[in-house]
Amino acid sequence: MILSMVGWTFRIKEPKVSLVLVLSYVIFGIGLMLPQPSAEAQAAKKSNHPVKYLSLSVGVYHDEPIPGAASAVKQGGTYKGKIKLQYNPETKVLRFYPKQKGSATVIIQDPATGRINYEFRVDVKKTDLYKIAREIRNLLGDIEGITIKIINSKVIVDGQILLPRDMARIHSVVKQYGGAADTLVVLSPVAQRKIAELIERDVNNPEITVRAVNGKFILEGFANDKAEKDRAEIIAKTYVPDVVVDTAEADKKILPRKVDVVINLIKIKPAPAQEPRKIVQLVVHYVELQKDYTKGFRFQWTPDIGDGSSLQFSTGGRSPGGVVATITGTISNLLPKLNWAKEHGHARVLQSSSLIVQDGNPGIINSISRLPYQIVNAEGQPSTNFEETGIRTNISPQILGARSDSVQLKMNFAVKSLVSYTDAGPLTSSREIQTVIVVRSGASAAVGGLITNDSGTNYNKLPPNASRNPIISLYASKDFRRNQSQFVVFVTPIIKSSASAGSEKIKRKFRLND
Repeated sequence: MILSMVGWTFRIKEPKVSLVLVLSYVIFGIGLMLPQPSAEAQAAKKSNHPVKYLSLSVGVYHDEPIPGAASAVKQGGTYKGKIKLQYNPETKVLRFYPKQKGSATVIIQDPATGRINYEFRVDVKKTDLYKIAREIRNLLGDIEGITIKIINSKVIVDGQILLPRDMARIHSVVKQYGGAADTLVVLSPVAQRKIAELIERDVNNPEITVRAVNGKFILEGFANDKAEKDRAEIIAKTYVPDVVVDTAEADKKILPRKVDVVINLIKIKPAPAQEPRKIVQLVVHYVELQKDYTKGFRFQWTPDIGDGSSLQFSTGGRSPGGVVATITGTISNLLPKLNWAKEHGHARVLQSSSLIVQDGNPGIINSISRLPYQIVNAEGQPSTNFEETGIRTNISPQILGARSDSVQLKMNFAVKSLVSYTDAGPLTSSREIQTVIVVRSGASAAVGGLITNDSGTNYNKLPPNASRNPIISLYASKDFRRNQSQFVVFVTPIIKSSASAGSEKIKRKFRLND
């Protein structure tokens, strides 16, 4: 028995073979002839991978990031002959090089598991570079210094520009065309020199210069202090244009050195030797006026008998009665006294002192008189003490500025003057002034003054030596006193060029000859 099916021929020699067995062999053979699904198709059914559609142009490469891919990938699909692929495992970027017009698929698989990570369906079209160049020229035609060329199947924008903001515009336009266009535009050195001139003009210091070298701005010269040096650097940084990253730097073909755009080489001038402090002449006038007036009237009749008075009786005398009486006593202040007096006096004290002192240092001048008076010490022996009268002056001048003629004065005056003499010693009065003021050079200021008025009236006041047990007491008195005093201190600071200035005037005043 002969059986033919789909190219297969079976010859049955023995009729004992079952027909069912023959049919099983036939079906098994047909299954072997049918096409089996590939491993890629089986992996595709098991994975849920993304599918992306790309439209590319012949001769224009395109970079597509695939962050989910492994370090080593398996490439598959119908891309061969139409697209060349290049994978960078460090950046995980897949580059497409379209070679022929048409459609293709690109499948990226994990070689270890066979799982499909990415699938790209690419449509490659023919590129019209002249059209792209014309469109770029229309968009960037108003920027000076650039040229647009077609070189090696690509539109190239080349040249040097003056403004950094034009660089961002050029990059944005070229980016729209993908790999069909590229830019080689750089910032012109003329622009850098112009920026350096603007920085130098804004710093406004003839001793500081700015120059542009290799995209860096170097500050050189001398500054008076650190603040001026820092100010020049801050101004320069405000003029620095935005950083333009070169394509070679972006691809890490060139690694730029990490150097500041603004290099500050400004030196600080050494501080000059400190100038000697100025000399200040202090002229102090102390004026004191005193007036006193006293008027008194007193009538006194206070006869007094002494305590030694006695009365004696005796007999046998020559008198007719034979009795003699004797009265003995001492009567004082028997005659009445009448006193009337009036006193008036005035005094004027003027002290003028001049002192030359260095700025910032205290100046002290004292004019003291010592008045002696007798006292009795604890052992009962007499001794001599002294009471000081006069004026003590302590002034510290401070000039407020190098170009200022105002002087700050810290002053302390102590004045002690004689009022009168008493049995216990001299009677003195003290006054003290302490203040801080600001006076211009050559001007006078009344820094302090005091006016004192003292008056009093006494009626029928017994004198210290009046009798305590008078026989008859007739006494009447009235006295009036009035004391007035006033003083004021004037200070005049004068800034001198040297300590010898004005000495000739003093010599003429005191008639001193060399």
